[in-house]
Amino acid sequence: MGRFKALLSHQIQLMFIAPSTYVAAFLFLSFMALMYLLCVEEISSSTTAISPMETFLSTFWVPVLFMVPLLTMRSLAEERRMGTLGALMSTPVSAWQIVLSKYLACYIFYILLWSLTLAYPLILFFSLPQAASDERIFSWPQMFTGYSFIFASGAMYVAIGIFSSSLTRSTLVAGMLSFCILFLAIVGVGMMMKLAPETESAWGTYMAGAADYLQPFRQLEDFSASIFDTRPFFLYFSATVLLFAITSLITEAKS
Repeated sequence: MGRFKALLSHQIQLMFIAPSTYVAAFLFLSFMALMYLLCVEEISSSTTAISPMETFLSTFWVPVLFMVPLLTMRSLAEERRMGTLGALMSTPVSAWQIVLSKYLACYIFYILLWSLTLAYPLILFFSLPQAASDERIFSWPQMFTGYSFIFASGAMYVAIGIFSSSLTRSTLVAGMLSFCILFLAIVGVGMMMKLAPETESAWGTYMAGAADYLQPFRQLEDFSASIFDTRPFFLYFSATVLLFAITSLITEAKS
């Protein structure tokens, strides 16, 4: 346990000194600040019951596509390129401990960045006190369920990034591979449903239901409506564990 804590502490330190981390943080916070401002302006000029937080969280997939690759692309690919992964494996630590420490470091930073966006409603509150009277601005149940989805889905997305980094020595290739897999996982299911021919067969109905269940946007609609569904948590946890196990096996085989 002591060795794992040392590994995790070292990986977190590496995250805070890596240039790609700060590039990801700057792009993410700048983009989300702009999105929140646009959402507030749109809601303030309309009488719709949709809250700015609901619209704001619906754009989660855009920053995820570039933030996760930037955070994870160096994790294992850089170790293999520099030849330090073999030396690390020769120490009394296992492959799963190495992978888990890198995964947790990236996931902690992922949660940290998203948590910082909670400051946007607070900034709005102090800069425009009259906004506090609008229930759409501060819907705490909606914020809780919405961010629960962001954190749960992020566990799988970060696992995808770590998995992609284990497949190559090139950080650039790892980043591009992570981007492609994330795009397929987030947007691909919805695109496949739109392109698939409609059918009334039992198998077709079952596949359509399964595809609808796997859609992140469909899940986010429920969470944004303050509906706390545990099924997506099971889905993302299972996928994270599976990706973690595969990445550990690949790391051990290639070290």
